[in-house]
Amino acid sequence: MTKPTAPDIPKMLALSVKDKAALAAAYIPFLKNGGIFIPTVHPYKLRDEVFILLSLMDAPEKILANGEVTWITPKGCHGGRLQGVGVHFDESDNSKMLRRKIEEHLGGAAKTARLTHTM
Repeated sequence: MTKPTAPDIPKMLALSVKDKAALAAAYIPFLKNGGIFIPTVHPYKLRDEVFILLSLMDAPEKILANGEVTWITPKGCHGGRLQGVGVHFDESDNSKMLRRKIEEHLGGAAKTARLTHTM
């Protein structure tokens, strides 16, 4: 199997979050605009621009937002962490709406210290 080249790496990352615990583990509140960790095996680089398609809990609609890769957890990372990327939301209206929806779902848990996929 060959390693994907840059054009083969998808710019669209999709994530379906089924429960509050999974959302809390994926959300990255310490980034200026908020962010989300998305499991992927594709070799992204820091600062890669990506699109996010996110389904939250039982909501019928999917939210499309833009962002930039700011965290990479490589394959085989210590502690058994999930391979993937952390994406910092941009300042668009869709990204702001996504952050609000995530924080509404998490309530006070959005700002508390807890173990996540990133830290």
